[in-house]
Amino acid sequence: MQKLNKFIEIIKETGEIFREGYNKKLEIQSKGIKDLVTEYDLKVEKFLIKKFKENFPEYSIIAEETTQENFFDSIIIDPIDGTTNFAHHIPHCAISLGVYEKKLPKYAVVYNPILNELYYAKKEVGAYKNGEKINVSNQDDFQRSLIATGFPYSSAECEEDLKWVINKLSHILPRCQDIRRLGSAALDLCYVAEGKYEGFYEINLKPWDVSAGILIVEEAGGIISNEYGNSYDMFEDRCIVASNGIIHNELVEILSRIN
Repeated sequence: MQKLNKFIEIIKETGEIFREGYNKKLEIQSKGIKDLVTEYDLKVEKFLIKKFKENFPEYSIIAEETTQENFFDSIIIDPIDGTTNFAHHIPHCAISLGVYEKKLPKYAVVYNPILNELYYAKKEVGAYKNGEKINVSNQDDFQRSLIATGFPYSSAECEEDLKWVINKLSHILPRCQDIRRLGSAALDLCYVAEGKYEGFYEINLKPWDVSAGILIVEEAGGIISNEYGNSYDMFEDRCIVASNGIIHNELVEILSRIN
């Protein structure tokens, strides 16, 4: 656990920069019609890259805003997952870190400095929140299941993506307890892992959005797949589906058969 502890130490140190930005008026730029980036996305990412290169030179780095290197033994960084929330002072945002060795997930850390939520996992060791082991829920009734999702920024420009979102919502919402859309895929995956949600799905996410959450869900006993129930490739697949495992088939069935 020594290496994981060092990753956590760096992430928590970075949380001070994160909180500083959250509590001040920000300079905000647009990467697209809806996609924002703040000066603190860049500050947090720059700090993390510096620290990881100093302490873990054996890994390449894939980062959202500035650096994208080879994916084999790599650290995948999202400096602020939920930037729109961050910019609007909504405390559902986090630093996300996935560490991969031989292209397989090894360590994961998701840290929300505003709510002091620290999730982490190590392959074959388990998933934890603030030091306590977490597990997915045991709910087996889809009608009683709380499902989370997200709306892709592309929905502002791509009519096909907008139709996909509306279509899936119209078929899933009547069949489940309710749907939540809180704006941070990294945290949504962690909430599946600790049993707050029974399931989560979203399209058009990037590797840095999900690289940590994938391992945290799996180590908490959950399942990750694409919308057809096959193994999820974060570089290739359009849709990620996460669940407690028990309601997974039903969620996948709805997502895959409704066009």
